[in-house]
Amino acid sequence: MRNKIVKSEAEWRAQLTPEQYRVTREKGTEPPFSGRYRISDEHGIYHCVCCNAPLFENEHKFDAGCGWPSFDRPLGRHSVEEQPDGSHGMQRTEVTCARCDAHLGHVFPDGPPETTGLRYCINSVAIEFHSGE
Repeated sequence: MRNKIVKSEAEWRAQLTPEQYRVTREKGTEPPFSGRYRISDEHGIYHCVCCNAPLFENEHKFDAGCGWPSFDRPLGRHSVEEQPDGSHGMQRTEVTCARCDAHLGHVFPDGPPETTGLRYCINSVAIEFHSGE
């Protein structure tokens, strides 16, 4: 297990854009279909925008039609953490970075049945793509 990265609110604000801060530190959501990541065949890894931890592989990304990058699984068992989220009158499962607790999005049980059956619905402002990894 990795050591947790803990920073003050001021340190996170200095490091992140206002939108990155709102989504990752305040548990916000970017508007659907506004993100920069589309489906591609390029090999690479998506990393946490806050701490650079590797989170998801491009080969496990799929087009869910929901407006956010979707993956059928995280990179590894300890890449992300999941916890119940009862906000906004809904029962969902929040996905956070295991290293820095950044809010990434939510996971739903409506992913591709031929793989995991899961859909990790991730805010694109919470991740950065590193090609060739």
